Amino acid sequence: MVTVSLCMIVKNEEDKLATCLDCVKDLVDEMIIVDTGSTDKTIEIAKSYGAKVFNFEWTGSFSDARNYSFEQATCDFIYSADADETIDEENQERFRQLKEDIDELNIDVVQMYYCNQLSHNTVYNYDRELRPKLFRRIRKYVWHDPIHEMINLDSTICNSEVEIMHNPTEDHGERDLSAFRRAIREGEYISKRLHNMYARELFMVGTDEDFMLAKEFFEESIEDNGRDLDQIKEAACVLAHVAVIDGKTEEILKYSLKDLTTIPSSEMCFELGNYYRNKGDLVEAIVWYYNAAYETTPILDIHRGGDMPLHKISECYREMGNLEQAEDYENEANHWVVPDPN
Repeated sequence: MVTVSLCMIVKNEEDKLATCLDCVKDLVDEMIIVDTGSTDKTIEIAKSYGAKVFNFEWTGSFSDARNYSFEQATCDFIYSADADETIDEENQERFRQLKEDIDELNIDVVQMYYCNQLSHNTVYNYDRELRPKLFRRIRKYVWHDPIHEMINLDSTICNSEVEIMHNPTEDHGERDLSAFRRAIREGEYISKRLHNMYARELFMVGTDEDFMLAKEFFEESIEDNGRDLDQIKEAACVLAHVAVIDGKTEEILKYSLKDLTTIPSSEMCFELGNYYRNKGDLVEAIVWYYNAAYETTPILDIHRGGDMPLHKISECYREMGNLEQAEDYENEANHWVVPDPN
């Protein structure tokens, strides 16, 4: 059976850490806890479980801290976890079986299902998604990006049935948006994946002020010849939203055309619906909200292709005095569910 090192980065996790470690203490062979500046009992709790605790001066990059944690591991595989994760008994047994089987499969990376993502204002579109969680140590995987960090995978990967429950107790939206702005100010290159995450985070949890603070970056991005079509469309959606906030008709036209000349996105149709509703043209607003809900696909926020435009259509019909259709669309919106991506 292979051995597994648990690697975690933590800061002030005294309320969650013990629950997390209770779930994995019998699954892993060593615990590596990298603390980035706790002022509570986090370190004391970690040591009570026999963890090897290392202090790491925070650099502003989650990748730096995760890479440091991986460097301390000595087992065959590394299990990367966060303090707000738990694994129930059924999935603990799946994890144990995985440890027995993995060497015969000649696998370098194992993906597990990350669940419960939509219950705490997180910036993910699906409640259950596969994520790489277990890594063969000798491959020396390296984390990239200062926020929403990830590992570039060029390996033999398998998908397991292990499910991990994500139980965040706080909203990280504003923290993450501030981290994006800091990285941009410091000259960090925003990769394609982070470009998508920044735009997605704005639409899911951003305020009008957050959009305005992001305007300059996305204006530069949309003119950057090094950005591909996906990133141009993402930037166009952000800038169209800014234009709706400002009520700048010419900019709304400019950015919507950048999206609509290719396959339209639900986000852009939703913004056009908002624009016409603000203008008092409820009939035209309904057309664009309808397109957002039924005729297009979201590229950033799945709700802008589902319940959000349906609620808007209902509101428009209610303002027009058509209460029957308003009730129909409201009922559809209230019963809309996030589709399963698998």
